[in-house]
Amino acid sequence: MADSRYDVVIIGAGVVALAVALEITKRFPRLRLLVLEKEKRVGQHQSSHNSGVIHSGVYYKPGSLKATLCVEGARAMLAFCREHNIPHKVCGKVIVATNESEFPGLTRLQHRGEANGLTGLRLLSPEELREIEPHASGLRAVFVPATGITDYLKVCEKYAEIIVQQGGSIITSTAVIGLKRYSGEISVETNRGTFPAASVINCAGLFSDRISRMAGEEREIMIVPFRGEYYDLVPQRSSLVRALIYPVPDPRFPFLGVHFTRRVDGTVDAGPNAVLAFRREGYRRSDFNLRDLASFLSFPGFWRMAAKHWRSGMDEFRRSFSKTAFVRALQRLLPDLREQDLVPGGSGVRAQALNRDGTLVDDFHFVSSGRMLHVLNVPSPAATASLLIGHSIADLAAHNFGWK
Repeated sequence: MADSRYDVVIIGAGVVALAVALEITKRFPRLRLLVLEKEKRVGQHQSSHNSGVIHSGVYYKPGSLKATLCVEGARAMLAFCREHNIPHKVCGKVIVATNESEFPGLTRLQHRGEANGLTGLRLLSPEELREIEPHASGLRAVFVPATGITDYLKVCEKYAEIIVQQGGSIITSTAVIGLKRYSGEISVETNRGTFPAASVINCAGLFSDRISRMAGEEREIMIVPFRGEYYDLVPQRSSLVRALIYPVPDPRFPFLGVHFTRRVDGTVDAGPNAVLAFRREGYRRSDFNLRDLASFLSFPGFWRMAAKHWRSGMDEFRRSFSKTAFVRALQRLLPDLREQDLVPGGSGVRAQALNRDGTLVDDFHFVSSGRMLHVLNVPSPAATASLLIGHSIADLAAHNFGWK
């Protein structure tokens, strides 16, 4: 199987990795490209364990990669969905302030959105909020009309289909277990043989830091997994939410707080919380992996982060084990909600990059090293912005690897 040399091997087949492969096969059709994925299908982790939101770009600091790529990426994602008949809807969302202390944060979000080029943002009174979301409650809100929803697993599958049509190869059920650098070549060792490559792009998501260490990189960044747990509204109460209802986020954290999201299939998610997972792919509270746990417990940045945020972390764990506490947090936005309106839903695990000083990496983060390129932090809105991220990484790869 692994008997020929590739110009580029991409490790991982999530939405970002596939977007990179999509752009490279389109722009450089003569390159021999291979995508390696350890799971049986593409898009099986962060790409399909999210809320399906096409983010508008209202949250992100003007000038950041997130802001720049999200706004244009959302437009590109909507165009892609339209072109390929992928279910999607531009439904808009409301960001709701439930107490006066959140007013400055709400105003800051509106200004950020406008600075990032969004149009149609509108400050709402309580009465105007109820015209859009009749069951929502708040003192003020901002309406973000550009927000949409889609099915990112279907997006991944379409990306993969086009990559193969454009001459790329995708091999699943193939886990990378080692990397060896030689003069002019990198050997990508897997459970199914070795794949020689001229260059490698690491898009391994929850394992991207581990792949970078296989390549001999220093531990400047550690991926820490945070599990987000959801409840679903029972069908007979799904009318409580028309589209998307979000709180004003705490600016100290990269998480948006528990919220309501109507999906393209008509179901409504409530959540997620954000709790430390004890396994990199720890979708259940009982999931545990000693190697994964030891890796971030031995990282000095973890303890610095824990010392700073342990109180909020305990609140998140409390909601994880107490449905009553979870519902109470949701009732700030939707007072009519009752415990019996919710049933356990799915969960996702966010690959959050952490610096050695204990700060959470906020923006997208790419690191070049010789003939390798490591994509070490691509959290939300990565799915939304995936086509633009793919374009940016292809630009970086072309420059570093000398593609013409």
